[in-house]
Amino acid sequence: MKESPSPRIGILVVAYNAETTLEKTLDRIPEDFRSRIDEILILDDASHDATFTAGCRWSQAEGMPRTVVMRHTKNLGYGGNQKAGYALAAEHGLDIIVLLHGDGQYAPELLPDMVAPIERGECEAVFGSRMMTSGSALKGGMPMYKWLGNRILTRLENGLLGSDLTEFHSGYRAYSVAALKRLPVDRNTDAFDFDTQIIVQLLHAGMRIKEIPVPTYYGDEICYVNGMKYAKDVVKDVLEYRLAVKGFGTCRWIPKPVEYAFKEGDGSSHAVILEKMRALPPGRVLDLGCSGGLFAERLESLGHEVTGVDYVEVPGVRDRCSHFHLANLEEGLPAEAGSGFDYVVAGDVIEHLSHPERLLAEAAAALRPGGRMLLSVPNFSHWYSRLRVALGAFDYDRRGILDETHLRFFTRASLRRTVRAAGYDVLELSSTGAPFWSLLGRGPLAAVLGGASKLLTRVRPTLFGYQHVALLTPHAAETIIAGEHVDVQDILNRQYVPADRVGV
Repeated sequence: MKESPSPRIGILVVAYNAETTLEKTLDRIPEDFRSRIDEILILDDASHDATFTAGCRWSQAEGMPRTVVMRHTKNLGYGGNQKAGYALAAEHGLDIIVLLHGDGQYAPELLPDMVAPIERGECEAVFGSRMMTSGSALKGGMPMYKWLGNRILTRLENGLLGSDLTEFHSGYRAYSVAALKRLPVDRNTDAFDFDTQIIVQLLHAGMRIKEIPVPTYYGDEICYVNGMKYAKDVVKDVLEYRLAVKGFGTCRWIPKPVEYAFKEGDGSSHAVILEKMRALPPGRVLDLGCSGGLFAERLESLGHEVTGVDYVEVPGVRDRCSHFHLANLEEGLPAEAGSGFDYVVAGDVIEHLSHPERLLAEAAAALRPGGRMLLSVPNFSHWYSRLRVALGAFDYDRRGILDETHLRFFTRASLRRTVRAAGYDVLELSSTGAPFWSLLGRGPLAAVLGGASKLLTRVRPTLFGYQHVALLTPHAAETIIAGEHVDVQDILNRQYVPADRVGV
């Protein structure tokens, strides 16, 4: 059996004003490990002393591994320096990169132990923990207030993330470069909480982290971390993440899921549309914004033949739809989608378009005579949106009414005006309650709040309705005849009819 080649190992040394410690730290790299190092990257973050000169001097000594010494012309920050180093590691084709501080606070003697679990395929990241061995951190000189703060923050972060790390705040780390490429580390902060954000990204991606015990060393090095600001930042990061996975805020350093997570019977607009489709005879369905085809798959099981359209092809979508077309709905319906459909479904789609009237008019042309369109939109007049605006705290979220990808906002009245201007009659218009299950799970509190939301929605849908769901049909006088030319622009022009002349 052919043996796989040994991984290319790199050491990223982040250094700032480390003239007196850098060479001593590098000298401690075990001699029998140096031959396994493919490259050492020393990144001087615009130091005010001779750190760069010290790095160059060490790199030119006899028998040293290949070493690249770089000095940033401006200070990038602790996180920014790491970003530059990881980008360089990927560019140079390294497989494993170990983060080592130039001040000697972490033991270079343990470099072989840091890379071993990744070499064995046990994990994507290794953290050197000063807290795994009881009492060792304090014996190594860690001040009591730092030890206490470390323990409190780590417990809080574990509780919020569901993890079980012994330490979140060690700067001694080894990463699989392939794993780093899968994470949006370039979006992370340039400050000291970079390390916390990368932990969150690893956990969110389902990657494995292994800890090994490392000794603690506190010497006379200068600490540049503002403890109170750091504590505030890491707590903010974890809370921002927890809110983001529930749909609040944008959290640009955590990837947003591409596929819509449909759950049958969850009270969402898609679930309501599905229930309406159950009552209709099977037919040909055009599913606009079909995502991964989970909704289409349920329609297919009811006997419908579904043609899905979306701007991104989620793996498996072609297996769930009879037909799939890759197209940007902002540019209109693709001609290859065809016409003569019995139903068109646009669940939470038109709010993502700059000109939804155009798509609605083209969808009307794609329906057979007497066909039906089912669509849903978030209700911008919901109390949540109103409150955000009233408090001067308007901003976007990752999903929901204020989804960051929404280009148009609708109320019930504006939805009526829009669909009528696009050539439809409203056969039915209903509203859904707020999805408390998505925030609180399926527990009793979610059930109580969900029940109250449904009741209030029936009483006043414009204030408490979370989404509006409409069943439409093209105007009776303008029913589309198969094969007959339709002037879509003529239909689009009706959107400019004065609001006081349009039925609401």
